[in-house]
Amino acid sequence: MEFDFPLRKIIHVDMDAFYASVEQHDNPELKGKPIAVGGGSKRGVVSAASYEARKFGVRSAMAGYLAKRNCPDLIFVKPRFDRYKEVSQQIRSIFFEYTDLVEPLSLDEAYLDVTENKKGNPSATLIAKEIREKIFERTGLTASAGISINKFIAKVASDYHKPNGQKTVNPEEVVEFLEDLDIRKFYGVGKVTAEKMYRLGIFTGKDLKAKTAEFLEANFGKSGTYYYHVVRGIHHSTVKPHRTPKSVGAERTFSENLSSEILMLERLENIANELERRLKKSKIAGKTITLKIKYSDFTLQTRSKTLPYFISDKALILETAKELLSQAPLQNSVRLLGISLANLNTGHKKNETKENSVSVQLKFEF
Repeated sequence: MEFDFPLRKIIHVDMDAFYASVEQHDNPELKGKPIAVGGGSKRGVVSAASYEARKFGVRSAMAGYLAKRNCPDLIFVKPRFDRYKEVSQQIRSIFFEYTDLVEPLSLDEAYLDVTENKKGNPSATLIAKEIREKIFERTGLTASAGISINKFIAKVASDYHKPNGQKTVNPEEVVEFLEDLDIRKFYGVGKVTAEKMYRLGIFTGKDLKAKTAEFLEANFGKSGTYYYHVVRGIHHSTVKPHRTPKSVGAERTFSENLSSEILMLERLENIANELERRLKKSKIAGKTITLKIKYSDFTLQTRSKTLPYFISDKALILETAKELLSQAPLQNSVRLLGISLANLNTGHKKNETKENSVSVQLKFEF
């Protein structure tokens, strides 16, 4: 198939069970055992699970007590985020040996554009293999990778042969790959959306492709336009080396549910302190303050206010957060409070030049 847009060579690298793998690497006694990074108490939450634990249905964001119920032999390990950041920086330095077009998504995954690369290697597949080998040599950890013509397909492909594998989707394979794909595998289609698609008779990429843009927009709004394009292999988002944050926030989950507004105000002050620290460190300010409230029954509520000026000062953030807290009666006791700042002063002129294009040859090697 010929594409009427520039083809890129994009790699999505995703570390395998990153936090848990770091813990197993640093403590050989944990190797081969089901472990969860996080808290195992009644209010604890799993941040990451080893593959041995995943066999028992243990997943990230799962309550610790439920994880233990699923896997009685589960070993809980306290998170060491400074260590994870240290290893992540080692991994990232490997990426920069090949290209400066690196877009980190988190500590454990990133996109790389290797269309033109520092090694002069025309094969993105071989580059991905080299990168994974170097990661293992320098950190003792395994990574998986997806390689294709855009970020969307590369990300989907990186899940195909996990753990410690990779998959390349060549330009001529894109259509068949997407048509055969289970709709749940489409990046951006969550559980609720997948269930809605099932009700509409959409189970695979081929089913999705059969729907008109009008039908998808009517049923899924702006996301419908996104689905219409990606199922056709169209995804123009470029690899952005410097991702601009859309919001900065801080939150706390409490060991005991809070019913007293006085206690909540005390906690909000601590949260505002942390948020101010993060804002100052990043030299960022914003206009929209959002208060996040999670109740004891796990229902979530957000309340927001936009100011006419940028703020980063704790006093102003806290004053607005208190105002939002008293905006309406609380529905229940509270297990989590958070404050975030959006509408940031990080805006910059979009690059008006056209994307660096690569002429589409008869054979675009991967």
